[in-house]
Amino acid sequence: MIMKTASETTAAYSMSQVIAAAVSQNSDVKVDARPSQGTNRNVSEVVNGKTEIAYVQNWTANKIREGEEPFEDLDHQPYQVFHLYDLAWFLATANDGWTSVNDITADAAVSPTPSGSGTAEMLEYALGFAVDDYERTSVGYGDQAGAMSEGRLDVGAATYVNLSIEPGWLQQMKSTVDLRVLDWPDNVVSELEDDPAIVISDIDMSQFEDYAYTPDTLSTPTLAYNFIVRDDHDYDTLYSFLETLWEQREGLQEQTGLLAPLADGEGWTKNAYPGMPFHPAAADFYQEKGLWSDEFERGSEQ
Repeated sequence: MIMKTASETTAAYSMSQVIAAAVSQNSDVKVDARPSQGTNRNVSEVVNGKTEIAYVQNWTANKIREGEEPFEDLDHQPYQVFHLYDLAWFLATANDGWTSVNDITADAAVSPTPSGSGTAEMLEYALGFAVDDYERTSVGYGDQAGAMSEGRLDVGAATYVNLSIEPGWLQQMKSTVDLRVLDWPDNVVSELEDDPAIVISDIDMSQFEDYAYTPDTLSTPTLAYNFIVRDDHDYDTLYSFLETLWEQREGLQEQTGLLAPLADGEGWTKNAYPGMPFHPAAADFYQEKGLWSDEFERGSEQ
């Protein structure tokens, strides 16, 4: 099974490598974790059979459910499998005095994550509630600190894994520039909270250190990342994958603390996507483990 998440510098890719090794070394299912060009591409590759299992997030899942471009005419139905993590996304800058996204000017170079990803679409959409115009640029996560230092980037994107853990590339940004976390105005937060495609999380910023500026509480868009497969994915292979991963779940957190939520059974079905069925193998597996909910939908067997 080819597994895809995100680019090589991300926590998600590191997590996928740990998952792939745990399953491959303890079962007949061989999993090959590879870097990805974003969640939109992940959907395309799963549907077209180029990738067997990949993660997406709730923004993309909502577009699939609503049949929005570019998912209006899919040859196969994506089925969800399990939850990986939640990412609270926010915008940050090294520009002195900036404290809010309202400070972004028309000539500011802004990279709300690299172009082409579902996360980029979500952040661009959210920015539209607060900013009339800006210079859209595309900078990789690991390159943002250098771009800010060189004056090529005014505002970049960053994230907290499960709302509390800073990825390595964010720590690099803090050590390279005087990083300032940009707040969202209250009126924008209210509008985003009313939008069914957006989830807002409130983060106590006192848990973090070494920023040049943060608000006391950051209210910011959050994405839930779940793995999907194609509707005709082999039942026995996927069931074996889940069974092996379940057996190895305690050891996963020893490899990386980011996977600690999987040690807790309830983490597997956390933030399931409304309106997207679970693959029958996943549905049966969760029913066996006592994790199934009447709110979930079981996909039909192909």
